[in-house]
Amino acid sequence: MYYIAGLNIQIPPQAVEGLAVFTTLRFIQYSVSRARAIAAVAKAESGAIRTSPTTLIGRIVTPIHLATSSISSMTYVLCIAGNMFKQPAWMQCMSLSNDYFQQETKVALRIAACASTFVLLRFVGRTFTHLGNQWHVIGRREKPRVVQTGPFAVVRHPLYTQMLMQQALAAVMFWSYAPLVGLGIIAGAFTIKIPIEEDLILSDPAIATEYRAYMQKVPARVIPFLW
Repeated sequence: MYYIAGLNIQIPPQAVEGLAVFTTLRFIQYSVSRARAIAAVAKAESGAIRTSPTTLIGRIVTPIHLATSSISSMTYVLCIAGNMFKQPAWMQCMSLSNDYFQQETKVALRIAACASTFVLLRFVGRTFTHLGNQWHVIGRREKPRVVQTGPFAVVRHPLYTQMLMQQALAAVMFWSYAPLVGLGIIAGAFTIKIPIEEDLILSDPAIATEYRAYMQKVPARVIPFLW
């Protein structure tokens, strides 16, 4: 049994793993369902994507970061669910260090990461709402528009910000280094993808001037004051 210090609550280890599995599945289900729903609306209201990357790296960078973001999560879910909600020995080899935290603190941090993931879901939903009919994986639609409201008033690519945050939270939820490796790969993919994506936008005369002004107004791409 785990105990949360000061609360005298007994928590079975399987309950913590089960909570992490449930949180992960909910995040994946919500993100995929919202993306599918908004893709249909975007195509109906703003037309098909008319400009897409032509280079090999431009075409493969999106599948790379999407696959990377799901590999550690789905591996965790399948292995934990298939092992009676216990981490197998090989997975424990990738655990974060336990030298700096008592067991109760570790459990509290994992539960807090699960709760924070549900909060993050609200921000993901808000971002999709503001993006609306301009959603795309990479490219510009037939009726483009520069979105500058909500999270887009803080950073130019808030969905990418939220993807990085999810990987950081997953590392704590799973208590594993694996999502941090994924975070590094995804961040690297974004450093390649964002310039390609913004070049496509700036090559569209219908919104190029407005987007240049937006870049001046919101200089942060993913992380305010840093990136």
